[in-house]
Amino acid sequence: MRILLDDSHCRNALFPFTHTRHVAQIRIGILTIQEKWEKLTGKKVYLKSGQAPDNAIKIPANIIPSLCNYETILKNNHTEDVRVLTHPWQIYEWNDWAIKDDFLLITNGRHSATISKTNNIINPGQVFLEPGASVEYCIINAEKGPVYIGANAQMMEGCLVRGSFSLCENATLKMGAKIYGATTLGPDCVAGGEIKNTVLFSHSNKAHDGYLGDSVIGSWCNLGAGTSNSNVKNTGAAVKYKIDKEAGFQLAGNKAGLLMGDYSRCAINTSFNTGTVVGICCNIFSVEMPAVYIPNFTWNNEPYIFEKAIADICNWKQMKGATMAEEELQQLKKLYESK
Repeated sequence: MRILLDDSHCRNALFPFTHTRHVAQIRIGILTIQEKWEKLTGKKVYLKSGQAPDNAIKIPANIIPSLCNYETILKNNHTEDVRVLTHPWQIYEWNDWAIKDDFLLITNGRHSATISKTNNIINPGQVFLEPGASVEYCIINAEKGPVYIGANAQMMEGCLVRGSFSLCENATLKMGAKIYGATTLGPDCVAGGEIKNTVLFSHSNKAHDGYLGDSVIGSWCNLGAGTSNSNVKNTGAAVKYKIDKEAGFQLAGNKAGLLMGDYSRCAINTSFNTGTVVGICCNIFSVEMPAVYIPNFTWNNEPYIFEKAIADICNWKQMKGATMAEEELQQLKKLYESK
């Protein structure tokens, strides 16, 4: 059995995160949608029709498989329990459910690495450390949801964590951080301050004090020290997002924070309004509160020169020991030329 995850029908609805990735590469819970399918089935998953065999089972990429329904999905007999990702804010809305399901999938039949006695753990049966993870002098409360610490991840001393929570491989949670469920810090992310119900995809930094809540941050992003976002209007009214420049505003409930696309950054003490969408490759440093919709390749309300944007991305990648691939460069160039 081979699986082809098709995102041709659902990419536009999930901007800004699908400007730079296949829908199946969206992280929700501990794993990406593609990784979920691979772990659930033990089979190779294809993202491009030209690479998949003729007999591959074609599945919409925005269907989120789980332990209880993936076999039913494969039979094309969907149940009411199937969740279909149709809006980007559902990534944080469903993250608690997704962490809990992924935790069962990843830890089933396995034993956690030894948890240091320097920590204060509530409900230790729901805390799992992968080999190489480092957690010392922290308080972890897993009563409301599990806590997963990935391989070679580090939780520095003094962190306060309430599940559901995932600190993925090679990620770092800095001293004194306050983390509320349901939060996912993806691979190679660095985080600190106060974070609630938020997903960081990978290689992104929210390393200092400031509040981040009900938000999704793409890959290779950086939030300057003191940056905070609003996630609730002062009136308590419903919040609207503008996902794409060609689309209107869409209602997203009464809690809605920051959606930031890949390679975007903001200066220290930036304050994001409720329901803000930042595109990819944006550099935000105005003393004023940013607009609630910032298009791709924006340099503080002006166009971001492409060569400068690429040079800046390469600088950030170098700090994490990475380089830009040619395919990545061409993808960004194509997106820039399509503005």
